[in-house]
Amino acid sequence: MPTSGNKVNIAMHVYPSTNMSEVVGFRNGVLQVKVSAPPTKGKANRELITLLSQLLKIGKGSINIIKGHTIRSKVIAIDGLSREEVVKRLSSKFFSSGDASR
Repeated sequence: MPTSGNKVNIAMHVYPSTNMSEVVGFRNGVLQVKVSAPPTKGKANRELITLLSQLLKIGKGSINIIKGHTIRSKVIAIDGLSREEVVKRLSSKFFSSGDASR
């Protein structure tokens, strides 16, 4: 499967069944994300991929959950962007400067 050169893995913690879907920020190098979908039948995972796709401005097919399909701690593979570009695009979506450089 061809890639556009860059592939990055991002550790994240997902909070399902929240009031709204949003990227909260990075905490200790782990991306914190809220999704409004419940954690049943893959709904929260699908919403997570949709949210990241919209925020990163990339296709859903470029985002894969590689670890943690059934738990809140996940590792997501993002194809086509560098770690710096992912952090830059996501950092513009939340207010806290936190440690977004990690």
